Amino acid sequence: MTKICDLNDIEDGDSIGLTTEIAGVTKMLIAVREGSQAFVYINSCPHIGAPLDLQPGKFLSHDKKHIMCSTHGALFEISSGLCTFGPCKDDHLDILPVRVENGEIFAEN
Repeated sequence: MTKICDLNDIEDGDSIGLTTEIAGVTKMLIAVREGSQAFVYINSCPHIGAPLDLQPGKFLSHDKKHIMCSTHGALFEISSGLCTFGPCKDDHLDILPVRVENGEIFAEN
């Protein structure tokens, strides 16, 4: 298991961007916290492969209900990564399976 970050590194209902090494490969990640849960995705839009953040670590829509791609405004469900609006509709962000233990977020690799 690879530690991603502490759950408290992310404000509840918000997101952060991270770069970490997983299985020997450096990955740019999006981490979103909802209460005691964390959802982690590869920071790459399925439409064109660009990073999603317009400003470093800022990934959520104004109402904080979706992950939003800054390039074309695509919206993704936080819990599944499913694109519900935009040019990649019905596609998904690449999820990184994680688990939260004792306030720490670990990649299940």
